[in-house]
Amino acid sequence: MMSAAGMLAALVTAGDAVAVPRSGAAVPVPGPGAAPRRRRAAQGEMRGMWISTVANVDWPSKTGLSAAAQQAELIDHLDRAVDLGLNAVVLQVRPTADALWPSPYEPWAQYLTGVQGKDPGWDPLGTAVREAHARGLELHAWFNPYRVANHTDPSRLVADHPARVHPEWVLPYGGKLYYNPGLPEVRKFVQDAMLDAVSRYAIDAVHWDDYFYPYPVAGQDFDDDDAYARHGGAFASKADWRRDNIDRLVRETSERIKDTRSGVRFGISPSGVWRNKATDALGSDTSAGVQTYDDLYADTRAWVKKGWIDYICPQIYWHIGLASADYAELVPWWAETVRGTGVDLYIGEALYKAGDPAQPAAWQDPAELSRHLDLAADHPEVGGHVFFSARHVKADPVGAMARVVADHYQVRARTPR
Repeated sequence: MMSAAGMLAALVTAGDAVAVPRSGAAVPVPGPGAAPRRRRAAQGEMRGMWISTVANVDWPSKTGLSAAAQQAELIDHLDRAVDLGLNAVVLQVRPTADALWPSPYEPWAQYLTGVQGKDPGWDPLGTAVREAHARGLELHAWFNPYRVANHTDPSRLVADHPARVHPEWVLPYGGKLYYNPGLPEVRKFVQDAMLDAVSRYAIDAVHWDDYFYPYPVAGQDFDDDDAYARHGGAFASKADWRRDNIDRLVRETSERIKDTRSGVRFGISPSGVWRNKATDALGSDTSAGVQTYDDLYADTRAWVKKGWIDYICPQIYWHIGLASADYAELVPWWAETVRGTGVDLYIGEALYKAGDPAQPAAWQDPAELSRHLDLAADHPEVGGHVFFSARHVKADPVGAMARVVADHYQVRARTPR
């Protein structure tokens, strides 16, 4: 007899819109006055969640669990995704220049055993791909290109770590260690390390988040003067050179993914503001403190316009009506940006803010996120949403995720491929 997970996988593979099978916890059904569901599930819609491994944010829940316990926790997250009508998980598999698979390039991640380089006794990425696909879920492998460590002491890295073998590749900044994006040998190495996973596993996508050059830290300089002197002669400014370094990383990675495994998509989830309109007439009507173009040297708009990526998932982690970065302003801006490019648009949603007492009043309302989906549904370019993150999907303290499911996810949807 086919299992519920196997049945779901078969149905989703067939591309049908079906009622969501339940494998565990119940999900509320719409009540009186529930928002109408306007997206057409049968045509495909991204419904994803991030599973963050860095610092054990989502999974594993702590270091040092047995292989069986780690696997059980991972499967619990996958089953929860199915329960809620999601169809994709974005699993962080290279959090800090390390790996959640047996990589020939980098050590095992410390977040598994508590010891960097220690074999956990199983293959988390291989298992995740197999178990996700068995449940009809896409598995997007999430990599961080340049972050080496959440500290500045190279001696704390395993002895054969590439950052110790090549100390000239590494710069300290803001209490962390980073590979220097301005070095061509670094750019090749990080691509090789990430593409090893693409060559080994039937992942559905390579996924990056918002970390390129590090977020600015007041009073500190990212000391890449030597690399700029050696490699930046063709550029009018260091800022232009830095942007070109990241452009090259994106373009080359895109090309190499396609050469490595057919059908694997490339998606990036940047911070939600490319540039403010006061900085650039093409920018959004926002006044956000971080602009990816200027502060992270990430020209996210250009990557879309040039078609270097398959999807973009801006982290629009602000509520409707916020003066400095209004969700209702940014969704239309991104919809206009992708229009006619062939690049898919998904919206990154700040589920972690829902019910957090430190957040503004809007986030105390369980319906805030559901209203986000209502607003986005008015823009046909928006192909779905991804929620941060898995532990908040599971805990759902004020029922914001349950409200999204009740209002929008009662009919199963395939992913928009």
